[in-house]
Amino acid sequence: MAANMFVVPQTIGTVLCCKCGISMAPNPANMCVTCLQSEVDITEGLRKHVTIMYCPECDSYLQPPRTWIKAQLESKELLTYCVKRLENDLKKVRLVNAEFIWTEPHSKRIKVKLKVQKEVINGAILEQSYVVEYVQQDHMCESCTRFQANPDQWVASVQLRQRVSHRRTFFYLEQLILKHDAAVHAIKIKQMDQGIDFFFANRSHAVKFVEFLGKVAPTKSRHDKQLVSHDPKNNSYNYKYTFSVEISPICREDLICLPPRVAVSLGNLGPLVICTKVTNNITLLDPFTLRHCFLDSDQYWRHSFKSLLSSRQLVEYDVFNVEIVSPEFNVGGSKYVLADEVARVTDYGKLFYIRTHLGHILKPGDRALGYDLYGANCNDIERDKYIGLVILEAILIKKSYEEKRQKKRGKPRSWKLKSLDMELDESKGRAHEEKMNSEYEEFLRDLEENPELRFNLSLYCNRDYQPSEMASLSDGDDVPSVALEELLADLELSEQEDGEDSMRE
Repeated sequence: MAANMFVVPQTIGTVLCCKCGISMAPNPANMCVTCLQSEVDITEGLRKHVTIMYCPECDSYLQPPRTWIKAQLESKELLTYCVKRLENDLKKVRLVNAEFIWTEPHSKRIKVKLKVQKEVINGAILEQSYVVEYVQQDHMCESCTRFQANPDQWVASVQLRQRVSHRRTFFYLEQLILKHDAAVHAIKIKQMDQGIDFFFANRSHAVKFVEFLGKVAPTKSRHDKQLVSHDPKNNSYNYKYTFSVEISPICREDLICLPPRVAVSLGNLGPLVICTKVTNNITLLDPFTLRHCFLDSDQYWRHSFKSLLSSRQLVEYDVFNVEIVSPEFNVGGSKYVLADEVARVTDYGKLFYIRTHLGHILKPGDRALGYDLYGANCNDIERDKYIGLVILEAILIKKSYEEKRQKKRGKPRSWKLKSLDMELDESKGRAHEEKMNSEYEEFLRDLEENPELRFNLSLYCNRDYQPSEMASLSDGDDVPSVALEELLADLELSEQEDGEDSMRE
């Protein structure tokens, strides 16, 4: 286009409103927005006040006819619930937007501002906003009513057990349950000897919980039911269901002597192996050859076996010399290096020349935890089946940081874990409580030393933690810790929730 060419400017035509006579852009009704709204109210006939049923015990709302939906104030779930209560009204108009208007939490009022559109005179589309007020009426749901009448009136229970002398597995399972909200429908959780009992108001919730346990641990389960009442008039039966779930006694860092049939089925692995990881599969590692295998739940329970030595029997060794004999291997996501070492039990002076899989982290002068097969008295039937089996004097399991941890003993951590609302057995006495605290401290140390172990868990920032200058100077020590980027912020949605959630450091 030439620079000097004359261009006719384009103007937008305007008309006068047929009511008030102001200039406006033309529309099919020939009315301005103010006059159109005074003539037509598209919210006429739409409900402005709605009554909703609210259960104050479990923070649930009744979705007619019998469904209870759990939702927090001003959450996306609650907004969806409020809009669905107006489903018949919204068939007359087109919903454009919905948002909450803030109200006092104790006012028992929820206000939602809706913006709707509708076609009016001569095809003109009018948009208008209006406020719907929802009045909460307290009404306990069926499960809460049953629980308030009798707290022990449950329908299904899950008895979770593991036949070992420690509770480290349950500490780990507790964090997995919290992260996935697997026990959100449990009406009561009770700590038992060698396990935990979960009580549910519906059988389907218990079945779902048992399925979750089978996905995170090698378990076997069986179930039974007991008749509570029977109505011959309508031929209805009420049962109480019990699910018994047993977790494999094999734990991480256990030393295992495989039965001959199992060793042959695994390609002549071992027979002395170490359990390095337990999920729904059991990972076994030969510390002398770095061969490994995975056992699923069916394979384990078909030929169930027990540990030769457990982590409570670990002995501390001093490492004097390390000679690497193989390159680095990646076994199940973890790195290992074979090495020949000269080590000695810390308490007495006999030297052992052994082979270990920890050549990638051990160096002369370190301390390591291992099993003392030289002085251990092991009466194992599976071990006696091997004729002429040569066993080394010691098997190292992991590096020890106990001496370096002495400097930080008693100081709070920069992170913390949540815990289940569980009924504890206080009749055991003080000795049992001290044992539980000691085992929980060992579990926290395992989380610090093993990043793979805390990969599936949620760790939270400890607001009470205040790093000091001395702590910052000692951070250079070779002591494992949890990085700040791995921690989650502990969000507080309300003062009531903050008081109910229990935290453990």
